[in-house]
Amino acid sequence: MLKNSSTGETIGRFKDELPSAESIESVRIIEAQAAKHYWRSWSDIPIRCARKDERKVGEHWKRFGSRISPLTHSPRLAANPPNAILNILYTLLESESRIAAVAMGLLPDIGLLHVNRPNRDSLVFDIMEPIRPKVDAFVLNWLQNEPFRKADFWESRDGNCRIVTPLVIKLCETADTWRRFCAPVAEYVAQELWSSISKKTPSTRSIATRLTQRTRRNVKGSEVRGVIIPKMEHVCQGCEHKIPRDETRCLKWSTPVTRQNLDAGRRLAQRPESLSRRSFTQTKHKREIQKWTTADLPAWLTRDVYLTRVVPALSNVSKSTIRKALGVSEPYSIWIHNGTRIPHARHWQKLAELAGITT
Repeated sequence: MLKNSSTGETIGRFKDELPSAESIESVRIIEAQAAKHYWRSWSDIPIRCARKDERKVGEHWKRFGSRISPLTHSPRLAANPPNAILNILYTLLESESRIAAVAMGLLPDIGLLHVNRPNRDSLVFDIMEPIRPKVDAFVLNWLQNEPFRKADFWESRDGNCRIVTPLVIKLCETADTWRRFCAPVAEYVAQELWSSISKKTPSTRSIATRLTQRTRRNVKGSEVRGVIIPKMEHVCQGCEHKIPRDETRCLKWSTPVTRQNLDAGRRLAQRPESLSRRSFTQTKHKREIQKWTTADLPAWLTRDVYLTRVVPALSNVSKSTIRKALGVSEPYSIWIHNGTRIPHARHWQKLAELAGITT
């Protein structure tokens, strides 16, 4: 989702070092180094907000920045909206992981990877680790597709970014999703710890899967249902109104933007370089039409064959492929693809080949 292959390769190299780690401390160091590169790749992610709010927010709200808050030198007390959202979602995940651990009869205080510290349930953070990427993906998808609304956040005098109650309620509604992700992880940890105990009497009995009911479902021959990650509300890029997901702006904001784009397009089309390119393309096509003769077209490829066989088959060919093969504009390639325009006969053979029709 970040489209950062170099960071992915770096984390992959750290992963390859894990089998040779001689102690848990070495594992922690490797994990910390990988996490440092991981969060660094988030730093330049832009934070979009409604157009009417762009002048109302500071520059530190327009980039993800660092996961470490300048107020506490830790993730606590976030300084911008996405970090504040991550904090509350991680808190929800921590709560659900703790409930899952206790439900499986585990002692949350004693961790495996995380260091045991006073007033911290280290095992809970161990259970959280496999689900953290799903929380990150939820927030990252929000950053990449939805604008933030300033009305959902406020900044205290010390620079701490806080979330208003309505959005907090919506985020808390995702707790059921994180609970479903935590359940199989907690059951796995409990089962592994149970199987590692040397028992005085041989026993084949396994830990009950209280959270997912996996054992019962396997006996009945049914499957555990998948977990669907919730989606946040889709709002207009210009204001704060909720709109359908297939739209980007509400009617109030789309009309002036469309008018501006049309005016800008007309001005660009009349620039000398645009007129020169259009003239060159038209001259090129006229020369190709003059050179072409009907003898160059196969006898079987008639107008009726093109309309009845080639046009329907073009639905399986991408518009970009048609555009590159014929050297036509994007709108014209769309018309050819949809069958609303019949191109010059010199293009029929090339289109038939793209559609997989040779005779």
